[in-house]
Formats: sequence, C-alpha cells, structure tokens
Amino acid sequence: MLDYFDASLIGLTATPDKRTFGFFNENIVAEYTYEQSVADGVNVGYDVYTIETEITQKGAALKAREWVDHRDRQTRKRRWAQTEDDTAYTGKELDKSVVNPSQIRQVIQAMKTAVETQIFPARKETPKTLIFAKTDSHADDIINIVREVYDQGNAFCKKVTYRAEEDADSVLASFRNDYNPRIAVTVDMIATGTDVKPLEVLLFMRDVRSRGYYEQMKGRGVRSLDGDSLKRVSNSADGAKTRFVLIDAVGVEKSLKTESRPLEKKPGVPLKDLLQGVAMGSRDDDTVLSLANRLVRLAKQLDAKAQARIEQASGGIPVGELGKRLIAALDPDAVVQAALATARAAGITRTEDTLLPEEIEAARAERVAAACAPFDKPELRDEIENARREREQLIDHINTDQVVFSGFAEQAEEEARAVIQGFADYIKQHKDEIAALDFFYQQPYQRRALSFEMIEELHAHLARPPLMLTTERLWSAYARVHASQVKGLNSKRQLTDLVSLLRFALGLDGELKPFADEVDKRFQAWIFRHNARRATAFTPEQTEWLRLMKDHIASACAIHRDDFDYAELADKGGLQKAWGVFGKELDTLMDEMNGELVA
Repeated sequence: MLDYFDASLIGLTATPDKRTFGFFNENIVAEYTYEQSVADGVNVGYDVYTIETEITQKGAALKAREWVDHRDRQTRKRRWAQTEDDTAYTGKELDKSVVNPSQIRQVIQAMKTAVETQIFPARKETPKTLIFAKTDSHADDIINIVREVYDQGNAFCKKVTYRAEEDADSVLASFRNDYNPRIAVTVDMIATGTDVKPLEVLLFMRDVRSRGYYEQMKGRGVRSLDGDSLKRVSNSADGAKTRFVLIDAVGVEKSLKTESRPLEKKPGVPLKDLLQGVAMGSRDDDTVLSLANRLVRLAKQLDAKAQARIEQASGGIPVGELGKRLIAALDPDAVVQAALATARAAGITRTEDTLLPEEIEAARAERVAAACAPFDKPELRDEIENARREREQLIDHINTDQVVFSGFAEQAEEEARAVIQGFADYIKQHKDEIAALDFFYQQPYQRRALSFEMIEELHAHLARPPLMLTTERLWSAYARVHASQVKGLNSKRQLTDLVSLLRFALGLDGELKPFADEVDKRFQAWIFRHNARRATAFTPEQTEWLRLMKDHIASACAIHRDDFDYAELADKGGLQKAWGVFGKELDTLMDEMNGELVA
C-alpha cells in the first residue's frame, strides 16, 4: 500500500529495527537518541538492579508421588494429588508448567528490601512500580504474593490486563493519578503506547525476546515528571523524577464435557496409566469408561493445535471422538445387536433371548478391541499425555527458593571480578601446599592421579572464611565476567566441577563447562580410539558398563575396584559381574579411563 501512492514517505518511530531501515533504504532524515532525550530532560536515565535466585537460575525437581496442587490454567481450579513421575523443571518453565510460590515470594521480598534500603531509602511510601508478568495466571500469583509481602490491602496492588475483573482503564487512571495502587501487574496492556509518568520502578518477571518490544517496555519508565506532579502521587519524593530503576529478576538484560452419566470409575488412576492399561489389554468396563471420560473432558479443554496433534497421531480421529467410541463400544443394546449380527452371518436365526453369555461377551470384546485399537500406538498415548500435562501447572510448595544475588548490575560485575581474583590469588599462593593444586601445577600432570579426596580438601579450604568460595559462587562469577566462555549455567553443580574451574583459571581450557561434560567428550574420543584398534569393538554390554564407569568418574574423579560397591554399579552386579564382562582387561581399562578422562 505504501508503494502504491506516489508521494514522499516519512516514518517516525521510537524503536526502529532492521525492517524499518531496510524499507527506507537506510535514509535517516533525523535522529534523536535516548541519550539526547535524557540530556534535554525529556526522559530520565535508569539503573539496572539484578535479583537472582537459585530456582530461577537452575530450576528444581519434584519427586514422584509428592502431594502438590494441580491447577487448571484457564479456570484456576485446583486439585490436590500426587505427582505421577519425577518432574524436573528449569527456570524457563517457571509459571508455565510449574509454579513455585517461593520463587515469586523471594523476588518480591528482595525487591521490597532493595527499594526501601538501597534504591529509594528516603521514601516513606513504595514508589509507583510496574511488574511485567508472563501470563494472566502468573499475574494473579504475583498479586497475591505482593499483597502478602507488603500487607497494605488489596488497593495497594492491582492487575491491569485485558482479563482483569476491574475496568482496566479505570485502574490505569488511578495508577497514573492517585495514591493507590502503588504497584500494578500487567502482561502486555501497559507494555507499549501507555504513559505512566510517575513510574519509578519496573520489575521484569518475564523474559522478552524482541529487542524492539523490550525497548518499548522499558519506555514505560523513562518519562520525566516535575516535582509537584510526582509529589501528588508519591508524597515523600524530594523533587522531580530523576531516574527509574529496572529490576531484572529473569535475566532479561542478558537474553536476547463431561457426559451426564458418571463415567469416571477410577479417579485415582492417572490418565497415562489408563492409556497404558488399555494398550496392554485391560478392557474392563471401569477402565474403558474412565478413559472415555478423561478423553471427552480433555476434548473440551485443549486448544486447536493440541487437538490437531492428537488427531494426526490417531490417524484422523479427534480426541473427543476417541472417547465417544469407547462409550459406544460398551453400549449394551449395540453389543446385543452385534452378537445377533454375528449369528445371522453364520446362517443362524436368533433372538435376543436366545443369546448365550459367551456370544454377548465375544461381541463386546470385539467392539471394545476396535475402539481401543488406536491406543496401541505409543505416539498417540504420548501425544494425549503431553496435551494433558500442558493443561495443568504443578504448584511446587516443596522446593523453597533463596536469593543468590541482589544488587546493581555494575556492583554484580565488580563483585564477580573480586571473587575470580580471590580464587586466582589463592591457587597461586597455595600451589605447593594443597594436593589438588599441585596436581595441575606440576608436570606432566597427565601421568599423576587426581583423587576425589584432593578435590574435597581444596573445596574445604576455599569454602572457609574469608574466601567463602563454593563451586556455585565461583561458577556464577565466571558466568558474569566471561559469559561467552561459560557453559552449563542451568546444570546442577557437582564438587568435581572444581576441576573445570581450576583448568579454566590456569588457562588449560578455553571454555568453562561442567566436569561431566568434559568427561563425556573425552570418553567418546577414548572409546572411538579403542574400537578402532581392537579386532572387535566393545559389545553393547561392555559399552553399557563402560558408560556406568564413566559416570562414576564424572562424579568422583576416578574409579577403582572398591567403587563397584556403590549403588549404580552394584545394582548391575558389581565387581563380579564387571569382571565376568571384561576379565583381566578390567583393571587396564580402569587405569586408562582414570588417566584419559580426568586429566
């Protein structure tokens, strides 16, 4: 449309991207940068304050059979039930598949403390604060915890979204012009094109991938405001708005029908087990009807994409129809008619009264088998279970979170550098006193044995005052200062990761990655060389044992005969079984692996 009209085109935007420059052939008529606007007093500058928690960074895990809340995403209806499987989740899955109230509470509490003691310590009231949530459900969780932590009534914190119970425009007007609410929680409604000049704090509890959108969201806090106008909503402000603070709690700065009759006969059996049971031949009425009930209900809850995936996996049968077919298969009248049809096909004229129980049961079994046939496909069962999981969030009340860092971004950088320097100084000063350090400093280190006891000794020294250097703290410091060279940020730290930290600090490795990853890499190279020079490659059973031995080395730095008493190896038959698999070659293989996988 723009190309159709023969006229000059002028574009005006606060967030130009590559498409903008491309369309206008990079012909910039005028440019007014954010820095210039701050210098002119049109906008204010901002500081970045970071809040990091363990679960935000690394996630957590729920064990099978834990009693937790399961909440429907749309209706918010909860049910108290046990988890079906071990469920590990990452920080990115928070507030999507799993909600951890402790994580939200820790962030809100850290924000409150920081605002009151560091960011705006002279204020008597909470500065106007906008919190960006991931979803409407996430916004509700945040509001509940904000009200709990601040304890200043419901008017103190309000939701401003398209799905809010109160009129969004009226809440927004109050947020802009009145004392309350002090804190507003939104998903997208205030993200762009809406000015709230008194805003002084933006808390990001959602990540944003679009740079343009992120700049627009930040733009909610940049508007300048004179002292009198600010005092009208924030009484203790000592003058005009001079800045706003962006609190980053997610790393955003770094990341670019139920049927009318009761069908449910087995309410305590998970859907996954019902599907598996039917596939394995459990065709009793209770199992079939319970599965039918779950599928009919699920059909009402799933979005179009999930329904399409199930339909494709089933060979064109919608999920609701799968449930209806199970119900129809057990219809007594239909079963009798099927039995009569079978008798007639055999040339026998029969009436309903003359049907034998065996004939009725055979007809029922045939109908149920046909209705259950689609569930013989593992991919269909998996697709149904995955869709069911997507419908619910687990409420993790079991794993408590804790803040691992709270401070301005510049402060975090300085602190991380100090941690790294302290580590470097220590290993240099004590290289002749601690066995693990001597292992790396003395040559040729490849020929010497590194033991788990050495690593434990070094970690004990580092963890004592005044250094207080744990593997987790060291890894976080290197990740902040050398982000491009650090891998495995979301993996759980092991004590043996100290080996990787030492090698990186001494310049022996160009990348810092978990010790287990390096052991995996060296194991692949070692086993490839072995298979290449052997007359016959390792058998599948031998390879499986070698992998178990490799995993033990990753967690303990070495493997010896005594280690076969540990659970993972003992469960497979221990040393006696391993000796039967490898014979006299076992000791030689262990020596090779200890030397090549660790050094």
